This record gives sequence, structure tokens and C-alpha cells, in this order.
Amino acid sequence: MRVINHGGRVGLERAGRWLDVEIASDGWFTSDPMAVYARWNELHKLAEEWDFSEAEPIDRTQVLAPVPHPQQIFAVGLNYREHAKESGLDIPQAPFIFTKFPASVTGPYSTVELPTKTVDFELELVAVIGDRAHRVEVADAWGHVAGLTVGQDLSERELQLSGPAPQQFGLGKSYAGFSPIGPVVVSVDEFDDPDDIALRGFLSGQEMQRTRTSDLIFAVPQLVSYLSHVLPLLPGDLIFTGTPSGVGWGRRPQRYIQPTDELVSRAEGIGEMHHRFVSVPARVPSDAGVRE
Repeated sequence: MRVINHGGRVGLERAGRWLDVEIASDGWFTSDPMAVYARWNELHKLAEEWDFSEAEPIDRTQVLAPVPHPQQIFAVGLNYREHAKESGLDIPQAPFIFTKFPASVTGPYSTVELPTKTVDFELELVAVIGDRAHRVEVADAWGHVAGLTVGQDLSERELQLSGPAPQQFGLGKSYAGFSPIGPVVVSVDEFDDPDDIALRGFLSGQEMQRTRTSDLIFAVPQLVSYLSHVLPLLPGDLIFTGTPSGVGWGRRPQRYIQPTDELVSRAEGIGEMHHRFVSVPARVPSDAGVRE
């Protein structure tokens, strides 16, 4: 099952066409893209009987984030060995978790504003939670994942790495548009092996990142279990699973996103995102002063 957000209405995608879920279900489901994740298994079973002969062509200008308003966004740092090496840091012994703010979510074909000249790309596989997960064991974790999508953990490096530890990871990775996802969420059963998916990222035609998710230090089931033992994971929550090596910050010379660039993010069995960029008059937040 491949879920799409077409013009703010949830649909199922197949071969470049989409079927409106509210219409196909005779109103059993609403048009709200967020509502399907809490009823994922129900939708999956019902959709097996639907007729796609009247599905309509997809208008790419209408394709929005398939999870437009997640309650929680978790992200994992240093989850590929080569990326840890290029960052000059040790391999983590447990998942290194930070959060991104939901207002940073955007769709797979949007134009993203660049607030500075030091915005970096980070291609990632993103897991979308279905059934609520709390204190879930690794062996049961895939059962709580609705599906997988492509993401970019865009990062304003100056703000992210400013100040002494703990640094501003959350803010530096949460500017508007800094969490693009899409173009669809694909159910776990669609993959031959959901733990081994090819990822490739291109900046203005040059391949910058390439990996398979079998190289993750902590795989999706481990991340779901780890997080769920701290707090409940809710339907529609996102887990950005980590980026491979090749990010602009780790290159010599460094390569950051320019307004003339196009960023293409591709995942095997899911699809690809295309993003353009525009500079905006902005500044990195500075020290606001400490109260005496």
C-alpha cells in the first residue's frame, strides 16, 4: 500500500495514479491524511478490494507531505559508521537521539528557503509509526511501523553547532521546510527486505550520498524499541533514521546548498523527492543574553 497526500486529501498511489480514500471507502475514512495512521491495518485490509480503474493521474504540484502534521519527530545522529568518521566522532554505543519540530515538515517537491549560506543536506530513510508503541521489544517493533518514506534532515550548520555542548541540534534542523518527506508512505509488506533499502542523494546532478539501510548501526526495530521504552510513540510520528556519509559539512572543501541547486533524494521502492531553494533575508539566532 502506497499512501499519498494529494492536495490535502489522503489517497492511495499506484503506477502514477491516485485513488481518493474518502471516496473509495464511501466515507468510512475521512480525507484527512493524518487520520489513516491510527487505522493503518484497517485501511490496508479494506484497500485490497478497491478498484483502481478510475484512479486519476497524479498532479505533482498537488503532492504534499504524506504525514503533514506529526505529533513527534525523532531523528538519529551518527547512525552510519562512515558518517561518524567524517564527523570526527566515535561510533555511538546507543542511539543518539535529537528532535525536529513538526512545523519544519514540508512536501516532496517544495521550494525551501535558505536562511544562511551554510545549509546542508542529509538524506534519510524515515519510519512512520502506525500502532501506538510503548515499551515494545525489538522483535515486535516492525508491527508498530505503518510504513517508510524518504526524508531530508536539512541542517543549518552554524546554528546547529553553535555554543558549547549541548548544542542547538533541534533549532538548527527545524527551520521552515527543513524536514521534507515523501512522495508516499509505503507499507512495510511492500518491501522484499525493509531492513535493506538503497538510498541515493544528488545535488545539481552530482551524486553526494549513497548507501543501503542494511548499513545502519541501529536498525528501525531497534530505534522503535529504544524510543518506546522512554515514551509512547504515536500514530503518524516520524523517525528520521540517520544519514550516510557524504554530507556537505564533511567534504573538503565543504559543499553547502546554493539557491541554484536542485536536491534529489531517492529511495528504492518508495520514489524520489525534488527540491529547489531560494535565499531569504534571515540570520542565525545569536546570544540573547543571560539574566543576572
